[in-house]
Amino acid sequence: MRDMTTYDLMETVRNTNQWLGATAQAIAAYPAMGLVPNPFLQWMGAWGEVTERSFARMVAKPDWGIHSIPSNDGRDHLIQIETIVSRPFGDLIRFNVQGRAEMARKILLVAPMSGHYATLLRSTVASLLPDADVYITDWHNARDIPVSAGKFDIEDYTLYLVDFMREVGADANVIAICQPAPLALAATAYLAAQDPSAQPRTLTLIGGPIDPDAAATDVTDFGRRVTMGQLEETAIQRVGFKYKGVGRRVYPGLLQLASFMSMNGERHNQAFSDQILRVSKGEAGDHDKHNRFYDEYLAVMDMTAEFYLSTVERIFKAGEIAKNQFTVDGTPIDIGKITSVAVKTVEGANDDISAPGQCVAALDLLTGLDDSKKASHLEPDAGHYGIFAGKSWRNNIRPLVLDFIDSNAPTKKSATVTKLKA
Repeated sequence: MRDMTTYDLMETVRNTNQWLGATAQAIAAYPAMGLVPNPFLQWMGAWGEVTERSFARMVAKPDWGIHSIPSNDGRDHLIQIETIVSRPFGDLIRFNVQGRAEMARKILLVAPMSGHYATLLRSTVASLLPDADVYITDWHNARDIPVSAGKFDIEDYTLYLVDFMREVGADANVIAICQPAPLALAATAYLAAQDPSAQPRTLTLIGGPIDPDAAATDVTDFGRRVTMGQLEETAIQRVGFKYKGVGRRVYPGLLQLASFMSMNGERHNQAFSDQILRVSKGEAGDHDKHNRFYDEYLAVMDMTAEFYLSTVERIFKAGEIAKNQFTVDGTPIDIGKITSVAVKTVEGANDDISAPGQCVAALDLLTGLDDSKKASHLEPDAGHYGIFAGKSWRNNIRPLVLDFIDSNAPTKKSATVTKLKA
């Protein structure tokens, strides 16, 4: 009950702040307030608008918001989101471009399960759709999954990826971003040993902790400082009575959000102060740069306790992937079994979550893969977010990844990479 009380207390604090923001906004907008012109009322209304919006977003799953894309035939083609595989903890979905012929490139994006929804990769999906058929893993919020659905740890996650790769097919090009990079590597090795015909054609690992000890960050330092007992005691709670997953042990998204924001506290404080000032001056818009970013950044989801704890213990503390000692359902995973899947790593020089060196370590583990099928890229001046969704992704990394996919295709008659504006 203590863990459930703590969970509900956090939700109460969030809900209260949302209500305070809405109340301040309503008071400032009351017509009678126009009789007493005062800059404070404008500021209060602006504070209320920004506060209400921010705290409301924390419990809402964002929409994909990708409705259509232009095509070479001069028409805009509508996008239909289809669920290809439905599972309790996550689905495989496809962005079906209506009326477009099948594309030469087929891409499976493996979205991170690290406190945010798969919609965090919205701009990544949108940038790839003109040049490929795109699939993505759509992970579910653990608070909405009944306890009767059972557990979900990193081994279950890996087996989900194995099934998703099988479903997309052997001509798939997998792109794993951040957290899932080591598990996507393990899933590929699992298929290499158990079902070689189902292996993807290429595997691109972007900013993932293959070997967390290769380069220290605040994330790896935290992993070394705390014991598993301390982590379980302080970070794990039980879902409260408001949601379908009542009683499920989770690592709450609100805690993860607090951790994320504390890493760049000054920057976030300044961003919200500036936004309040813009709103008070009437210079802000519903879809301005601030709102586009924070509507997604603040939308957080809970992870199952067993997934979070097993990630910290086995990936960060024990380094099972880095040491090639990972097992799935009692089956040892040998990354050296990968002999035909071309693998590329991408890192950002200014990445403060998965620092340069952590992801490229995957190439040394691929002892059975010819060097001609290995590639790496270090993007100068790019941070963690920028290597998959920012200007660095659009201008540099995306074309390189598509060229890598094409260079490992059976034929080189793939479509020309569409140029995106910065």
